[in-house]
Amino acid sequence: KTQEKVKDKSSDWVNENVPALPIDSVAEPEQEYSSTYNRDMFLKEVYMDEKNYENLVALIKRKKNIILQGAPGVGKTFVAQQLAYSMLGTKNDSHIMMVQFHQSYSYEDFIMGYRPTDSGFELKHGVFYNFCKKAAADRQHEYFFIIDEINRGNLSKIFGELFMLIENDKRDVELPLLYSDEMFAVPGNVYLIGTMNTADRSLAMLDYALRRRFSFYEMNPGFEMEGFLEYKTELNNKKFDHLIKCVKELNEEIMSDDSLGEGFYIGHSYFCNLGKNDVDNILAEIVSFELIPLLKEYWFDEPEKVNKWTI
Repeated sequence: KTQEKVKDKSSDWVNENVPALPIDSVAEPEQEYSSTYNRDMFLKEVYMDEKNYENLVALIKRKKNIILQGAPGVGKTFVAQQLAYSMLGTKNDSHIMMVQFHQSYSYEDFIMGYRPTDSGFELKHGVFYNFCKKAAADRQHEYFFIIDEINRGNLSKIFGELFMLIENDKRDVELPLLYSDEMFAVPGNVYLIGTMNTADRSLAMLDYALRRRFSFYEMNPGFEMEGFLEYKTELNNKKFDHLIKCVKELNEEIMSDDSLGEGFYIGHSYFCNLGKNDVDNILAEIVSFELIPLLKEYWFDEPEKVNKWTI
C-alpha cells in the first residue's frame, strides 16, 4: 500500500525559519479500522482481573507513560499490545509502534541523526519522531508506542531532550532538537508503554530522572485468574494440573529466597496456547529445556535446590 507524506498538518510543529526534513515513512491516518477489540476480549485473552485492568487503563491515561515490569513469562509484551488494542477499541496496528531497546540503540535511531550515504551524510528521522508526527496529524485518535525491554538501552542517550517532553504535563511543549533548530513536541495523544524484565541481574537500575516520568505496574503470574482456570479446565490434563501445582509451590520457594523474590517468579505464559492433543510432549520439553535451565541460572551456586525441583 503506497504511503503518502503528511502535508501541511504538522507545519505548526516546525520553526518557520528552519526548513523541516521530510517526514520519513509516515502515512496519512487510516480511516478504516480492523476488527473490534474491547475490555471483555482483553480479559478473555489476558489473565488479569477486571479491577486490575481498570486500574491499568486509568494509570496510563493519567500518566501517559507506564512500564510493565515483572518476572519472566508473565506476558508483559503481550499485555502491552492487547492493552493498546483495548483502549483503541480495535486491532488497528497503524496506531501502534513497537521497538526493542538494546545496548546499541541510540538517539539517532529514536529521534534523528546523521546517516552515511553514497555522497556523505544525511540527516534522518528516527522511529519515535515519525510516530509523533503521525499522531500530531490525527489528534482525534490515541497512539501507542511500545518499548520492549526498555531497561536494556542507555536511556539517557536514547531519550536526550525528550526527558522533559514525555512528561504528561509537558506534552505539546516545544523544544529545539539536538541535530536541528526544528521545534518539536510530543503530542498529548501519544502513550508510551515499556516492558521490563525484573529477573535480569545484568541490567542497571533505570535513571532516576526517567523513572520519575513513568509509572511502574507490577505484573504477576496469572495462575489463579479466571481466564487461566478456564483454560486449565478446557485442557483437562492431569499432568498439566500437576505441573501447575508444582510451579506454584516453586514460586513460593522463589519468593522466600532472599537472593531472588517475586521478580523471579515462573510466569504463566510458559504454559499457554497448548493444544489438547500434544500437551504431554510439550510439557516435557518446557520442563527440560526452559524451566530447568532457568532454575540452574537462579540457583547456580545451590545445586541441591535445583535437584530438589528436577528429580
